[in-house]
Amino acid sequence: MKHGKKYMDGAKLVDRSNLYETAEALDLAVKTATAKFDETIEVHVRLGVDSRHADQQVRGAVVLPNGTGKNVRVAVFAKGDLAKAAEDAGADFVGDADLVTKIQGGWMDFDVAIASPDMMGFVGRLGKVLGPRGLMPSPKAGTVTMDVAKAVVDAKAGKIEYRLDKSNIIHCPIGKASFGTEKLLENFNALLDAIIKAKPAAAKGQYIKSCAVASTMGPGVRINPSRVGSAATEQ
Repeated sequence: MKHGKKYMDGAKLVDRSNLYETAEALDLAVKTATAKFDETIEVHVRLGVDSRHADQQVRGAVVLPNGTGKNVRVAVFAKGDLAKAAEDAGADFVGDADLVTKIQGGWMDFDVAIASPDMMGFVGRLGKVLGPRGLMPSPKAGTVTMDVAKAVVDAKAGKIEYRLDKSNIIHCPIGKASFGTEKLLENFNALLDAIIKAKPAAAKGQYIKSCAVASTMGPGVRINPSRVGSAATEQ
């Protein structure tokens, strides 16, 4: 794979054989974010679990203390008082069967989908559309709930969902390069603390196998997997 000059210049700053402390790695990720747009800083964590087994799934959601830097568009499936509560909380789109029909017609102009439990009979029809995009409401992610107002506020504040892919890796954004190292570190620690807390009882051996951060267009920077999370940072 050929990389551009900016990527190669950034790669020269990173020692690929080194395992960095988190703050230093984030600082390098920011320095190598040299695109003309405000690049997203992403975290990639490989876990010592097997996602093929139901008792080793790792999935959840966390509100990043400094948000994601993205304007999140929220769609809510609800009716009656819950629909009004969602609107009052700042939801961008609210509906019930009509919203389902709209999405079935190809409309997808939203980033997060939230549903009240009584609407899941309708929303279930959208599994093949929302599922592959990671947008299907889920109780584990807190997006199927009676408290739709809180779910909307959390989503707008920077709530992100983390889940294993087929390679047992979690990929998540933790903010923009413009945040700077300190805010990105707070977001990183919030995410890793949540992942560590979600460790399945069936998981054996080393849980955090590897961890790296990178900007959208920049090189990966590897972090010492034994030194992640707020507990390690505060030592």
